[in-house]
Amino acid sequence: MRRVYLDHAATTPMDPAVAEVYIRHATGVFGNASSLHQWGAAARNALEEAREQVAALIGAHPREIIFTSGGTESDNMAIRGTAYQLRERGRHIITSAIEHHAVLHTCQDLEREGFAVTYLPVDREGFVDPGDVKKAIRPDTILITIMMANNEVGTIEPAGEIAALARAAGIIFHTDAVQAVGKIPVDVERLGVDLLSISAHKLHGPKGVGALYIRQGVHIAPILFGGEHERRLRPGTQNVPGAAAFAAASSMAARRLAEDARVQASLRDRLLDGIVSAIPDTAVTGRRYDRLPNHASVLIAGVDGSALLAGLDMAGIAASAGSACTAGAVEPSHVLAAMGLLREGDFAALRLTLGRSTTVEDIDYVLDVLPGLVDRLRRQSRP
Repeated sequence: MRRVYLDHAATTPMDPAVAEVYIRHATGVFGNASSLHQWGAAARNALEEAREQVAALIGAHPREIIFTSGGTESDNMAIRGTAYQLRERGRHIITSAIEHHAVLHTCQDLEREGFAVTYLPVDREGFVDPGDVKKAIRPDTILITIMMANNEVGTIEPAGEIAALARAAGIIFHTDAVQAVGKIPVDVERLGVDLLSISAHKLHGPKGVGALYIRQGVHIAPILFGGEHERRLRPGTQNVPGAAAFAAASSMAARRLAEDARVQASLRDRLLDGIVSAIPDTAVTGRRYDRLPNHASVLIAGVDGSALLAGLDMAGIAASAGSACTAGAVEPSHVLAAMGLLREGDFAALRLTLGRSTTVEDIDYVLDVLPGLVDRLRRQSRP
């Protein structure tokens, strides 16, 4: 049976060359980067080299990169760290209704601590209007956090425009760029962001390592305590093998960015066009073209989502109903709800996300399997 992996937004397979870097550092550079002997120095040097390579991917200075355990920790550090640092100046935060739960749940928890949060609406394509951001700004606003690209529908958000609004108002701007970095060009200087979250396993690196970009001159309070690692902001012995592999994946992503985007966008369009033309009562979610190059998401009427994913899995196709982080949840997608799509009737939300290994043959196999599967499930659901 053919096996086709189309769930790269959930996680990417580690590139073999990146895995080699990880193994080499895990076995040969095993010292604690805080130790003063030569083993510690070797680990420290590897860590700083990794910091340089990750910084280069987003146009940052190495000292602006803090290594974390992944996107969730980076989001928490950015939001909580800013809130605690600036709470004497104000307690108002602006975010959107379609953020990843790492952002939404952190903001909701801060509300319980006395902060006020404005959750901005989006349009039917999942797009945040910068005008709504400007209207929401108050004298006590201290942080705006809007993602760079949505994980469920692939829409690319106007992070640069929002960053300019924030800067003009003297407000810190954070963007969750976990889905964007390695897929589209991201330059922190051009964007003008203050804080930016990245995760290695979304760009063919290892799980359990990520980074938070903190613009020089921006100060956040630590949310963890226990040591002076990572500029006293993120205590704990650094994951040197993970950071080195993250760096290798970052360098590879930078070299391949334009070609990967071109190839994957072409395959994405082939997939979306094929689904919509072959399956009646199907609609693309998110922006049709102003979206991540590897991201295809659709609504398919009259089909149970769980049954659809199970049928695809039995055919050797990995897909998702939306965010893998909430795949086990009973609640409907908060992203589709915010887009006003949950009122459309019974449907399955299907997310198919491509990677470097995806081929034309993979896409054509999905287009061969999916219409028949949908037709069978629709017939089975009829009374």
